[in-house]
Amino acid sequence: MSPIRTTLRRAGLVAALTTAGVLAAAGAAFAHVTVHPETYAKGATDGVLTFRVPNEEDTASTTKVQVFLPTDHPVLGVLVTPQEGWTAQVTTTKLKTPVKTDDGTITEAVSEITWTGGRIRHGQYQDFNVAFGQLPDDTDQLSFKTLQTYSDGNVVRWIEEAKKGADEPQNPAPVLTLTAQDAGKGSDGTSGSASSSSSSSSSAPAAAADSTSSSDSTARGLGIAGLVVGVLGLAAAGYTLARGRGARSE
Repeated sequence: MSPIRTTLRRAGLVAALTTAGVLAAAGAAFAHVTVHPETYAKGATDGVLTFRVPNEEDTASTTKVQVFLPTDHPVLGVLVTPQEGWTAQVTTTKLKTPVKTDDGTITEAVSEITWTGGRIRHGQYQDFNVAFGQLPDDTDQLSFKTLQTYSDGNVVRWIEEAKKGADEPQNPAPVLTLTAQDAGKGSDGTSGSASSSSSSSSSAPAAAADSTSSSDSTARGLGIAGLVVGVLGLAAAGYTLARGRGARSE
């Protein structure tokens, strides 16, 4: 085999392996169960959390989703949005430390929501919307451990919590970051007046979720495209170098 063909073959192999690795890593990132929006203000009221569950199996469908809500920093006033094809079962737990609110003392809170009856097939995802009355104001984040059950009996446990300064774990739990409430934000944790109308109050979190999802997908897509272009550039450089060497040898 000529030196030119050998060089091109090696360059093509490197490009193919690198691209495959990039796409595999991207696929793993997209397969995580996530919560949207990713941030809310501490003590935010009357908002919506969306749990996005993608199917990561080629030959099985997701048939059951269990989301566990923290009870040490409880989410108050939880309501589940009806989801076509799915049945939601809500479990409440008595709190070790009751929470005092303007409406009285809360002694119980939702600790688990289980969705069954539907199917999330390969290449699809499902959004599960959960409305809340009030988020806690005494913590910086909430972790929602999640179990995802497939039709073949396999259960993926999204329960690992990332440690500060460490790489993301293999099966991270969905995490909601809670930030200090800005003066320019309403009580629901979103920009604008919280008292304008109940309609605008409920639609703001949904818009934030769409914006977060769109920006995340765009950033990931641009990153992948940049890496692929870089790989192709290396392959082209190898080809040019090989041609130069071939011309000199003639």
